[in-house]
Amino acid sequence: MNVSSLVESVSTLAFFGLGGLEIVIAGGIVLLLFGNRLPGAAKSLGMSLSAFKKGIKEGEDDLDDRDEKAPS
Repeated sequence: MNVSSLVESVSTLAFFGLGGLEIVIAGGIVLLLFGNRLPGAAKSLGMSLSAFKKGIKEGEDDLDDRDEKAPS
C-alpha cells in the first residue's frame, strides 16, 4: 500500500474536516462519558418510535373507519 492510496482512504473518512483517527478518539470519549446511559437512551428511543408508529396506525384506522361510516 503506497502513501497516496492511504491518504485517499483516510480522506474518504473525513467528516467535518476530521480524519478517521479523530473520529475514533471522539467516539471513545463519548463512550467513556455516556457509556452507562446509552442502553437506557436506546431503549427509550425504541419505545418512543414504537409508540409513534402505533399512534400513526391508530390515526389511519380512525380515518378509514370515518370514511366507511360516511354516507355515500
